Amino acid sequence: MKSYPHVQYVIVVILQITKDYMRKVFNIIIYFFAVIGFVLLAVYMANLFGWTKTAGIVDVQHDYFKNQVTESSKHPSWSQTEEWNVLKEAVLKDKVAIISAIDKTGIRPDKTNISSRLIVSVLMVEQLRLFHSNREIFKQIFAPLKILGNQSQFSWGVMGIKQDTARQIEDNLKNSQSPWYLGKEYEHILDYASSTKISDVDAARFARLTNENDRYFSYLYSAVLLKEIQTQWEHAGFPISDKPEVLATLFNIGFQNSHPNADPKSGGAQIDIGTTTYSFGGLAGSFYYSDELLTEFPR
Repeated sequence: MKSYPHVQYVIVVILQITKDYMRKVFNIIIYFFAVIGFVLLAVYMANLFGWTKTAGIVDVQHDYFKNQVTESSKHPSWSQTEEWNVLKEAVLKDKVAIISAIDKTGIRPDKTNISSRLIVSVLMVEQLRLFHSNREIFKQIFAPLKILGNQSQFSWGVMGIKQDTARQIEDNLKNSQSPWYLGKEYEHILDYASSTKISDVDAARFARLTNENDRYFSYLYSAVLLKEIQTQWEHAGFPISDKPEVLATLFNIGFQNSHPNADPKSGGAQIDIGTTTYSFGGLAGSFYYSDELLTEFPR
């Protein structure tokens, strides 16, 4: 058989090029997954050590909201902004879901009942913070469509509930030894469908809290969280059912920072609205005692 050295050479070159190319592709794939792994690890560490939390402040005059219901407090500066006008319309679209969630937590009428206005107080802080920190998205999406911002990264849903917080809300319902335990009648209000496998619970929880078509569970988890905190303080002998700014603060800083005492103060994450700086609880209290949406969500 006649030999063709030049053909053999070409074949060798092609094989070498192919080998080099495949090696590069393989390296790219390895680097790609390494980057994904690093990002996931960074997100986990950020949540674990609280690196995603914003700076917190404490309101010095935390009784302001109850003691000085002046004209300016009824119509505060944040209520004169474009962001609030958009948010107000968006919130009203969810009125039925908010009321339904409140009804679900009112199984046993008592001093720890949560009002729809308290839920909206927390909601408006989460949303105003989002609107003001994401100006381009606000202008392009939230403002034209008059919709709420649905978070899905470090915090979930329109109420900004973290995954670990959602888990603890559920666990508190089942643990009769927990200071946040609400009673037997509440143990199953956040149960998953019987067909849900244990391995699928995390995914189901995420789907609940980030559902853009139905935010009922975002409001239900929030109502349960607030009710659990209220119950803890009630049992400790320091009721805070008449302190919405303190409840909103505790919603923001979490179960681990809920320590019943005789002199609770509002505070929490720093929220900048225009040229005014609020605390999370302070801004929530400002809405609660204002006249905004008072007919739809009474005190």
